[in-house]
This record gives sequence, C-alpha cells and structure tokens, in this order.
Amino acid sequence: MDPMNAANPENAAEVEYFSNRVDEIFTKVDKLEKQVSEVEQFYSASGNSSIVKDKEREKHFPGVKKQRQDASHREVAASKRMQELMRQFATILRQITQHKWAWPFLKPVDVEGLGLHDYYEVIEKPMDFSTIEKKMDAKDGTGYKNVREIYADVRLVFKNAMRYNEEKDDVHVMAKTLLEKFEEKWLQLLPKVAEEERRRTEEDVEAKLNMQRAQDAAYAKMARDLSSELNEFDMNLKKLREMVVQKCRKMTSEEKRSLGTALTQLSPEDLSKALEIVSETNPSFQATAQEVDLDIDAQSEYTLWRLKAFVKDSLKGQARNPGGISGSGNNNDNNDDNKKSNSRRKREICDALAKTAVKRTKKLSSL
Repeated sequence: MDPMNAANPENAAEVEYFSNRVDEIFTKVDKLEKQVSEVEQFYSASGNSSIVKDKEREKHFPGVKKQRQDASHREVAASKRMQELMRQFATILRQITQHKWAWPFLKPVDVEGLGLHDYYEVIEKPMDFSTIEKKMDAKDGTGYKNVREIYADVRLVFKNAMRYNEEKDDVHVMAKTLLEKFEEKWLQLLPKVAEEERRRTEEDVEAKLNMQRAQDAAYAKMARDLSSELNEFDMNLKKLREMVVQKCRKMTSEEKRSLGTALTQLSPEDLSKALEIVSETNPSFQATAQEVDLDIDAQSEYTLWRLKAFVKDSLKGQARNPGGISGSGNNNDNNDDNKKSNSRRKREICDALAKTAVKRTKKLSSL
C-alpha cells in the first residue's frame, strides 16, 4: 500500500494520530484479553473456589465485596459466642482444679524427680492443668480455637494418669473420680456447644452459597460488558481501517490487473477468505455460490487495499510452505477430488476476472 507522504506536515500529524490510535487499540486489546482470561478461569473452575482474590478487583464486584464484609461480621460474632462458651468452660475447669484430689494434675509430671524413666514410653502426649490454662490465656494465636479442644486436653490429663498408674494406685483412683465429675459438668454445657457448632456449619454453607451466587452474577455481568466492549471495539477498528484506506491513493488499473492475477494464485482456502473480504462490503456478493462473478473495478478502495494486503501475506505463506504431504489409499482419491474441485473453482474466478478485463477493454475502446 502506498500511504500518504509523511514528509508533509499535515500528513505527519495524521500519521501520528493513527499511530496513537493503534497504541490505544493494543492497550485495549491487552486489557480485554486479561478480562476474557479471568472470566474463562472462573467458569472453568466451576465455582469450586473463590476466584476474586484481588482486592483491587473487588471494587468492580460490589456483590462479592458485600459478601466478604458479611462473612467478616459473622466471624466476629461467632468468635464472641465461642469466647462466652470458653468462659463457661473455664468455670467448670476451675471447679475441677479446686477439688482436693486435683493437686497431682496441676503441674507437669516431675519425671526425673520421681524416677519415672519409662513415662515418655507410655505417655505420648503429657498434659496438665497449668499447661491448659496457659494455652487458654494465650494471645499470640497459639491458644485454643474452640471449647472441644480444651475438653480434649482436660480428658487427656486424667487419661494419662489412669494409663500410667495401676487401678489400685491412688493417682489412678483420683483421676478416674475427677474425670467422672468433669464429664457430668461437660454434659450440662454440651447442648450449647452442639448448637453453636450447628449454627457455624449452617452459616458457612450459606456464606459459600451466597459468595458463589455473587461471583456468578459478577462474572455474568463482566461477560456481558466484555461482549459490548468487543462489539464497540470491532466497530471502532473498522472505522479506523476505513480512515486509513481513505488516506491512501486510488489503486491504478495495472495494480488491479496484478491483484486479479494474484487472486488466481491463492490456495483454495485463502481464495475463499479473499472472497469473504469482498462480501463484507458487498452484502449481495455470494462468496460461496457455485458461480462467482467478481468485478474488480466495482470494488471499493477499502476492499481493494484489504485484498492486496491479504493476497501479499497469503502468497508469502504459500512460498514458505509449498505443497503438502498426501496420504495413501482413499485419501489419495479424496485429494484428487479436492484438487479437481479447487481447479474448477479457480477457473471460475479466472473467467470472472477475464470478463471484467473484457468489459474494461470495451469501455476504453469506445472512448
């Protein structure tokens, strides 16, 4: 294509304008590709996990942001309820530790002082009430997360003592007695614990469902917006192409003849694509018809320059990849049929171009 002379100041400004528009297009394409990729990632994940992880992205998804805020509020409320249950459990623990038989379990077992050389072979996880109380008071995130964890450690204190000491030993009897008292008091608190666990489970299920719905709605809207943007982008791109072509000079008769000749050298597949280019600006032109009448002179400059660019690229591609590898057996028969069909198609195009050349000659001779 022979564009306008860039040395002309006015033309130079137009070149800069088109260059800026092209840069804008590339930036827009990059943005759209990322958005399309994000939508594809969400739907390919089938909603198994939360995809909206970028806090910056949440601004565009108000529904998702609201669900995160609601989840945070629920977590705070649930934490307060669990703290209340722990406070009530602490009351039970205090009653047990104040029992007159609780003294052997208040501190860690003095293994060396008592000469219990096989203690760690029998007891896998030592536990005592001072260790439990420290963990209950921990503020560094290492503390108990729920009441059942404390309950398990309290039972472990007594179970360890009963395992290491024989049934007739005082420590065994004391541990067994206190464990029974503890279990009685635990049964009084257990309904509240079970209710809280049920509530947390229901809230988690509902939260996940609401988040999934919010994400579905957000990405559905994103997909619709993308479709609109792509349509608008396509229209703007076509306008830009038309503007660029309008700034190009008109194609000469010799160039049109060269273009017609080049069309006949295209592969069947590329030839079909070339005819589709013609049909884009000529709705009445049937690119897939049995007989094609292509009048080069009747085409717009926009179509002619697009055809020239396409033909140039296609012929370069054919030069790099000449011929192809044929199969055997039935494939050879199919290839022969295809070759005949393609040759017939090319002859039709050549005939159409020849008719155009005759028409052009008659016009010139009558002048």
